[in-house]
Amino acid sequence: MKMETPTPAKTSIQVIERMMALLDALASYTDPVSLKELSRVSGLHPSTAHRILNDMVVTRFVDRVEPGTYRLGMRLLELGNVVKSRLSVREAALDAMRALHRKTQQTVNLSVRQGDEIVYIDRAFSERSGMQVVRAIGGRGPLHLTSTGKLFLSVDDVKAIRAYATRTGLSGHTRNSITELARLERELSLVRARGYARDNEELELGVRCMAAGIHDDSGKLVAGLSISAPADRLQEDWLEDLVQTASRISSTLGYRAVPNV
Repeated sequence: MKMETPTPAKTSIQVIERMMALLDALASYTDPVSLKELSRVSGLHPSTAHRILNDMVVTRFVDRVEPGTYRLGMRLLELGNVVKSRLSVREAALDAMRALHRKTQQTVNLSVRQGDEIVYIDRAFSERSGMQVVRAIGGRGPLHLTSTGKLFLSVDDVKAIRAYATRTGLSGHTRNSITELARLERELSLVRARGYARDNEELELGVRCMAAGIHDDSGKLVAGLSISAPADRLQEDWLEDLVQTASRISSTLGYRAVPNV
């Protein structure tokens, strides 16, 4: 019976699979790992693991700390930083925003903070959504009158919030606008406790919004995802979808939530 000769393609794929097994094994340890342990965890023969590790040391994917022990190399960090620099919040959010819009049939906004305002950098909407006013991309809104703006204010310290109030005078746009510092501080306490924010016709009469935060890999709040709808159409059951969507976008950016202990 004729034996099948492995093709170069199969051999190459096998090598890559073994490299990944070793990288995954290294990633599960915080301290340098011995060849024996890496062989055990990866399921590779010690001689095979040793040969592949040597190749990865040359390419800086792995560091040899001392004879027989290894850790992940700096080349992985360099490549990770390249990926991070090329992945914008908008790129990470766009598909998820569209999916949320299809489910709610309401306007979904992506906003970031610039100084004392939020700026709308993207949106998913339909002309049939019933919105009388749709904030254009590039449009702005005061932090204290918008759901996303409240998210950003909620991560500021007390001194920064009071400085914002002094600079802006907390001017209002509607009869529902928050224009008093004490009331704003109470509102921000609720935002911190709940993990989301609301705009109850504070920027525009007839329009209500809810927003959840998007965080990057360092945990920093970098954007807000919000649903805007006619005041009588905003549904509370959209809130869970909104929060989950914002969480998925954050995960795409490398954010890992720290479990409450």
